[in-house]
Amino acid sequence: MKAILLFSAAVAFVTAPLLVPSFGGFDPTAFPYPPVDPPVQPAGYAFAIWGLLYLWLLAHASFGLLRRADDPAWDAPRWPLLVSLGLGAIWLETATRLPVMATLLIWVMAGGAMLALLRTPPAPDRWLLRAPIAAYAGWLTAAAGVGTGVVLTGYGILSPVTAALAMLALVLILALAVQMRCQAPEYGAAVIWALVGVLVANAAGTPVVAIAALIGAGIIAAAVWAAMSRAKPGPARRS
Repeated sequence: MKAILLFSAAVAFVTAPLLVPSFGGFDPTAFPYPPVDPPVQPAGYAFAIWGLLYLWLLAHASFGLLRRADDPAWDAPRWPLLVSLGLGAIWLETATRLPVMATLLIWVMAGGAMLALLRTPPAPDRWLLRAPIAAYAGWLTAAAGVGTGVVLTGYGILSPVTAALAMLALVLILALAVQMRCQAPEYGAAVIWALVGVLVANAAGTPVVAIAALIGAGIIAAAVWAAMSRAKPGPARRS
């Protein structure tokens, strides 16, 4: 049953952009202080990762339904992932009208994705079980910080640069906590992809944010390396 529900949620999630094809981020006019080109937001090319995530998550749900419907290892992450994808199916429509609500939703989506990731085993079926969930969770970790930074700027709570730096720090803390608990380089890679996008977007106009993003990406890369090093079996001892 969970496999069927997850597959249905994945299909709804993947097809949601067809209903809101023109979405390009929160509408600046929806805020008291319109955030135009907020420094917390990655360069536009970075959002192309959604194409990979949609295909990978759909492959995960399809394979899980057809070949691993009753497998305990596949069953463990299904409920939190189902919540995340189910909310994701309505996120775009919500974001076009209610950016604050959409920001709250994406934090729940990110939390569900991270919990699902932490429930996955490193093997077997790694490339269809852990890897797609890891990449999805990594991107949502960054996206939740970006959305929050835009809202904080749009409501005049923080200046654009302060909001960007604060959210980069928050994303870094969360990403390190998750990455060090699981040997999933796809998670860190997705976070790094987002941080490099922030670097590119700010390299010319806001160097302090660009430098912070570069440092954050370097720290996450080191955490990925450390996590993967711990996962490698040590040399066999001679008896």
